[in-house]
Amino acid sequence: MYFVYLMKSVSQESILKKIFVGGLPQDATEASVTEIFSEYGKVRSIKLVSDVFSGRCRGFGFIEMEGHEARAAIEALDGRMHSNAPLKVRFEDTTKNKGRGRRR
Repeated sequence: MYFVYLMKSVSQESILKKIFVGGLPQDATEASVTEIFSEYGKVRSIKLVSDVFSGRCRGFGFIEMEGHEARAAIEALDGRMHSNAPLKVRFEDTTKNKGRGRRR
């Protein structure tokens, strides 16, 4: 009985998905990117990667949204033109090998 209750509580929680966003202009801000994605659901967190010296956006970032909202945003925004450049919107791939591996 406890096991059934535990399964129900886990399934009712919202599972957040991390989305990679590329092709952003240098003048992009967290507010402007949130505005684009909020059309498809609530943006739970956002992190734009910025240059250390200038502080400007490096052209990509990461957004967290709920699963069904993330899928809707990816389907609608991937390839969409924004500031004369197409956006690249995909789920973050956590299965790829990070780094080059062991140096020889």
